[in-house]
Amino acid sequence: MTALVDTGFLYATLDKGDKNHQRATSVLAALTDDLLLPTIVLVELTYLLQARLGHAAMRLFIQRLENNPLQFQSITKFDVPRIYEFLDQYADMSLDFVDAAIVTLAERLGIQRILTVDKDFRIIRPRHCEYFEILP
Repeated sequence: MTALVDTGFLYATLDKGDKNHQRATSVLAALTDDLLLPTIVLVELTYLLQARLGHAAMRLFIQRLENNPLQFQSITKFDVPRIYEFLDQYADMSLDFVDAAIVTLAERLGIQRILTVDKDFRIIRPRHCEYFEILP
């Protein structure tokens, strides 16, 4: 199976002080899935790492990416209309761009599993499946 990785989940695995650290690291250790890292998540994550844990922590994460099993996945300009549809449809809950992009990638790639600590993904209803399988 393949899973998309969200910012909050990956951040929780890296920050021992994060309230979701134990759950996220346990799930990550047990998974055998192929893990897709949306490049837009990479941008958001490195910003958070630098802001919360410092520049050295962010650099260490980048350095370790080379030997990490995460596979990068980018959005395309053809994803933008669907991203906008999600932003518009879920405007009442202030769905952010990164989350809308992750859902759009999941639809395009036929992925049902998302690694996230964000509750928004439990509400969103994609076209390709009834609901997402959310871990942890």
